[in-house]
Amino acid sequence: MAVRCPRRRKARPSPRTRHRRRWTADVTPASALLGVILVLAPPIPFDEVARKAAEARDKDQLDEAIRWYREGTRLRPSWDEGLWYLATLLYEEDRLAEARDAFRRFLVVKPETGPAWALLGMCEFRLKGYEAALTSLQKGTELGYGTNTAVQRAAWFHLAMLLVRAGQFELAVRPLTFLARSEPESEALVEAAGLMLLRVPKVPADITTDERDLVTRAGRAAYAHLSRNGEEAQRRFKDLLERYPRAPNVHYAHAISLLTSDSDAALAEFRKEIEVQPESVFARLDLAFELMRRGDFADALVPAKEAVRLAPQLFASHNALGRALVETGSLEPGIVELETAVTLAPDSPEMHFALARAYAKAGRKDDAARARATFAELDRKRREKREDPLVETKSAGPG
Repeated sequence: MAVRCPRRRKARPSPRTRHRRRWTADVTPASALLGVILVLAPPIPFDEVARKAAEARDKDQLDEAIRWYREGTRLRPSWDEGLWYLATLLYEEDRLAEARDAFRRFLVVKPETGPAWALLGMCEFRLKGYEAALTSLQKGTELGYGTNTAVQRAAWFHLAMLLVRAGQFELAVRPLTFLARSEPESEALVEAAGLMLLRVPKVPADITTDERDLVTRAGRAAYAHLSRNGEEAQRRFKDLLERYPRAPNVHYAHAISLLTSDSDAALAEFRKEIEVQPESVFARLDLAFELMRRGDFADALVPAKEAVRLAPQLFASHNALGRALVETGSLEPGIVELETAVTLAPDSPEMHFALARAYAKAGRKDDAARARATFAELDRKRREKREDPLVETKSAGPG
């Protein structure tokens, strides 16, 4: 039941009190009166407002600078410099909701500014608007961050956390790889990498006490692997497996780390993961792809068929089965699987390349030519995108 405080009747001030109030108003700090001055004083020209805003900012008088920038953007709503400084100063002061709104106003004027999209995304992240934050950070990454390396690294870290939260673990590998190869090992980076390795769709702030040790050990192993410290990665994986031999996705992640150095051990780890998680799709897919890489297409059929049964909505499942069928002589069923994969992933160059090869084997020259042309165009676009500073990394799926 709500409890209301009783109202207190206001006493009427005496003439002496009213006189005192008029004089005590004069000792109020000037910064607190700025808003009143801007209303009561004669209009100040925009150029003078801009000068005062810059002067206050240079003197680190942030509250006053914010007020002058707010007034300047009121007088001239398209003042992009003023909107930028207003937004960034509010962000520095942790006035996140106001900063978010100011960045949105700035982006109406300057929509192609990557750092602004990044900072907007970080505001939205801290305000727990995760879906909006992911969209903003992806837009910022697409546009690029120029020479603003501080914003770049912060943006990629937040993007990685949001991709993990969204269950897009393969996409999170790229920003986490860049950070692991350019940043020292830290608690925040380890936790994000651990959640990615374990395929747990949450942000580090939501890690429970019971999960923390597992996530931390997994993250330390992932960090060492992503930073190309192979020996240390294997030591950390050994420790992780000794403590958590039945934890989901641990054997799978260990297998991925072994693929380039000990593929036989990797195959064994994929099979152990399937024992721990009978419904594991990705362990089956990577098992199938590794067997096909070795030329064992017949052996790859079983895990590929199981992957399609478990995840018919995943293009990689149909890709694995289609390739295995084509290479074992079942051309038409294989082509059907590959066509399904292309329908599910129309922007994947590899899918069109695999389909072109299948068409060629089946003697369908016109279809093969069209698939090759599509592959060439998609591959050209992908090579252009590789100019961004995020490093290319191999993820689970077709190579």
